[in-house]
Amino acid sequence: MKRLLIIAGSDSGGGAGIQADIKTASAFGVYAMTAITAVTVQNTRGVKAVHSVPPAVVAEQISATLSDIGADAIKIGMLDNAATVKAVASALKKHAKKIPVVLDPVMISTSGHRLLAPNAAAAMMKDLFPLAALITPNIPEAKALAHLKSAKRNDAEIAARKLIAMGAGAALIKGGHATASTIDDVMVWKGGVEIYAFPRLKTRHTHGTGCTLSTAIACGLAEGEPLPLAVGRAREYVQAAIETAPGLGKGHGPLNHFAQV
Repeated sequence: MKRLLIIAGSDSGGGAGIQADIKTASAFGVYAMTAITAVTVQNTRGVKAVHSVPPAVVAEQISATLSDIGADAIKIGMLDNAATVKAVASALKKHAKKIPVVLDPVMISTSGHRLLAPNAAAAMMKDLFPLAALITPNIPEAKALAHLKSAKRNDAEIAARKLIAMGAGAALIKGGHATASTIDDVMVWKGGVEIYAFPRLKTRHTHGTGCTLSTAIACGLAEGEPLPLAVGRAREYVQAAIETAPGLGKGHGPLNHFAQV
């Protein structure tokens, strides 16, 4: 069985974060381990509070899992603050030198709550981008990190190349925050440029899509899939998970993490 270490925050509502990541890994038949960075108080209507896990404890979780069980891939989600970013980077440099890392630069929740301290973004770019095989920012995150000018494919490609210049192995700019009839995700990697286009679904049940997508990609990498195949397979899975969402909650509801593709 392939192994995935997930470094992210907990979502009490179960739709995003560690809970969504474990469900996704399970759907892909991958064994999930976790290093929890923060405990959030949230539901489909928003984030009420965030309680950080001490950075040293985050690093110890990483060390404990990798030194014993090991991992075939690592997914990084919510990191909360600069001290946690640095602790994660240090632990990965020590224990995960040859393990592919998918970094989802979680900065703002679906409901608009900031999940990454302003000074942590610079630390993330400096310390974690060089460790990442792939980073997966959405449009607002790409605007903040790489000064993305618009949601157009050409601008997304330029932003992705800027992120790669910062050290990332590849960059996937997710197009969900645009307004076109299709969602166009643009990936730049060593093999060129890949476009993943899917029809935009009219639904409010999109909570945790970024977490789910990045974890699904990491599962593909854990299984040894080439990056474009892992991204394409993950994107099909997320589309099906949105289409068959269970309709839970009064706000941005969760996906169906056990959708069949």
